[in-house]
Amino acid sequence: MLTKLARILPNRRMACRLSVSAFLATSSLPVMSAIADSDAVLASPEGFEECKLKLQEKAIAAGVSAKTAQDVMTGVKHLDRVIELDRRQPEFTTTFADYLNRRVNDSRVSKGRELIKEHSELLARVTRETGVPAPYLVAFWGLETNFGSYFGKMSVPDSLTTLACDARRSSFFTEQLIAALRIIDEGAIPVEQMEGSWAGAMGHVQFMPTVFLKHAVDADGDGRRDLWNSLPDAMMSAGRFLESMNWDGEYRWGREVLLPENFDYSIADGRRLNLNKWRELGITDAFGKPLGREDIAAALIVPAGHEGPAFLAYHNFKVIMGWNRSEFYAIAVGHLADRIAGAGMLQNPPPEDTPALSRDNIIQLQEQLEQRGYSAGKPDGIMGPATRTAIRKFQVANGLVADGYPGSAVLGKLNIDTAPE
Repeated sequence: MLTKLARILPNRRMACRLSVSAFLATSSLPVMSAIADSDAVLASPEGFEECKLKLQEKAIAAGVSAKTAQDVMTGVKHLDRVIELDRRQPEFTTTFADYLNRRVNDSRVSKGRELIKEHSELLARVTRETGVPAPYLVAFWGLETNFGSYFGKMSVPDSLTTLACDARRSSFFTEQLIAALRIIDEGAIPVEQMEGSWAGAMGHVQFMPTVFLKHAVDADGDGRRDLWNSLPDAMMSAGRFLESMNWDGEYRWGREVLLPENFDYSIADGRRLNLNKWRELGITDAFGKPLGREDIAAALIVPAGHEGPAFLAYHNFKVIMGWNRSEFYAIAVGHLADRIAGAGMLQNPPPEDTPALSRDNIIQLQEQLEQRGYSAGKPDGIMGPATRTAIRKFQVANGLVADGYPGSAVLGKLNIDTAPE
């Protein structure tokens, strides 16, 4: 049986401790002038060829060898499918229950436990050198590529050139393309083998090219940083990346907690309070036991509203969000790591009957709140902090639980129909 998380790290202060994507991570390239967005084209054959030449010139100016830049860019093709995927917005957003249950399930937990045994020496080495415990490394691996079973099948140079030559985010993808060319130039992988996601994320842990350049390492000593074919390189690179964001090896990511009756959910707004303060407010662990008296800051998160689970999130939760700016993702990584290490399922699983809101539903929600005097910001269909704050104020005014969640009661009072047409 797999060793419990509580036994992976030293036994002190165990009340809190535990011993895309990198898409939004800090760029590893110096600031450079990319092709201006106004110069990007939407993909006429002639315009795409002209854009390719400009990108080739930019790459050479940034230090890519002329041979690599010319050889790669000559063979690059425009991928209409990439533009489709970049433009496509899901009709309905995913509920927390659907998101979590798809990513943290018995099959993935079982596979993660097998792999943590199979690669115990490698993972122990990464933990020693970076401070990141093995269950987290395996959890990231599981969420990013289902433990290396699918890296993506699109040519990274094709995808990135297509996006760099599109007006929407030309500057960002120009930088990513030049980084990809530098990776090819250094001999990390041949261009024909550089495959990944439609947005250019690559390898076992789906690093974007700029993140690869800054954080990928040659852990197996073969002279190449190979995140596709070398698990040592991939796991050590993941550890180094998390370490660079100040992963704290002394503490876990967070934990499920229970809230007392009549709890004031308005304080679940991202504020970080000392653990002792949360204890004073009546919060216990998931089994009803008192929280530890630790000098550690934590934020309370209720991703499915007051009817779903509650979590206290510690510093490492923010680190996980440095990998992927999604609270759902960060909770999934943390919970999967817990499960792989031997913990059980959530004591209060998220309700599965909550409505999935479409982008239009959220825009309508934002407009209705604005009309009633609760500023939710620009109606953009995104559930950001301003929208959640507006919902809380509306809930308080209407005698509802102020959890900032657009549940059935809020939607009903705002006359928003979530049923698909």
